[in-house]
Amino acid sequence: MNTGMKITAFAAALAATFGTAYGVGTSVEPVVADSAPAAHGKGHSGPPPAQEGGGGHSGHEAAPAGGLQISEGGYTLDLRTPRAAAGQRTDLRFVIRDDSGRAVTSYRREHDKELHLILASRDLVTYRHLHPTRAADGTWSTPVDLPRAGGYRVFADFTPAKKGAENLTLGADLATSGPYEPQDLPAPNTAAEVHGYEVELDGGLRPGKAGELKLNVSRNGKPVTDLQPYLGAYGHLVALRSGDLAYLHVHPNGEPGDGRTRPGPGISFTATAPSGGTYRLFLDFQHEGKVHTAAFTVRAGASGTQTPTDARSAEPSADHEH
Repeated sequence: MNTGMKITAFAAALAATFGTAYGVGTSVEPVVADSAPAAHGKGHSGPPPAQEGGGGHSGHEAAPAGGLQISEGGYTLDLRTPRAAAGQRTDLRFVIRDDSGRAVTSYRREHDKELHLILASRDLVTYRHLHPTRAADGTWSTPVDLPRAGGYRVFADFTPAKKGAENLTLGADLATSGPYEPQDLPAPNTAAEVHGYEVELDGGLRPGKAGELKLNVSRNGKPVTDLQPYLGAYGHLVALRSGDLAYLHVHPNGEPGDGRTRPGPGISFTATAPSGGTYRLFLDFQHEGKVHTAAFTVRAGASGTQTPTDARSAEPSADHEH
């Protein structure tokens, strides 16, 4: 490998600090998903209100993108592990602090968890959806083993238990040392394969307007009609914008046991892109006791349309763990 492509932990830290973006890549294995809370905070997108007197959805402005700030709403993500070595198990530790600097120890449970942690490489080849454990002093920790060097972004998705507190997604940079080779963003696709499952995407992201995304899961050419609830939902979708890694957590339409939502093969979401651009979508779903992640590249343009191809993901869930 050309030594010019090798980076040290210091160089990786500089890349992460200055927000170097390497584009977007393939998907990663699944980790843990969420169910839908009654109200959504910044960085979340849920079903828009119905138009008065009509049955459709009304267009509305997108909520501000999440994950771009380390501090927001009086809370700060204090990442205690800003560096790691590629290919080595690391105990990732962090604390959420309030505006007085105290560690937050009380959270509202959403999607059966107090906090959801998303970790993605700057090129979006590596993706993790993790659920760390919290110590009594408010310190969160989880083991991670990142396969490649480069810059990563850590997203903490949570709602403080404090009355009136909104859901927040805070982001911080993590640098991983070792030889680095950037990956290219896969072409827009409407079909992905992961662990023998085929997932088809229908619909697209529209800047500033709500739109429906439908994903259909099949295996060996047959529709999967017995998806299992995964933390309270049949599917969970995370969207990350290429370049700055703006975070958009999309919630499904309906939930298990509501009398309307079927356990597959279709999973429906409503999403509003905060802007035009290219996004990487990661869908987590569970079947036969195992969680899988399918990845898609979509473009949200000024016209609110996209023109994806039918190309399958070359490495569907190659770099992912739950």
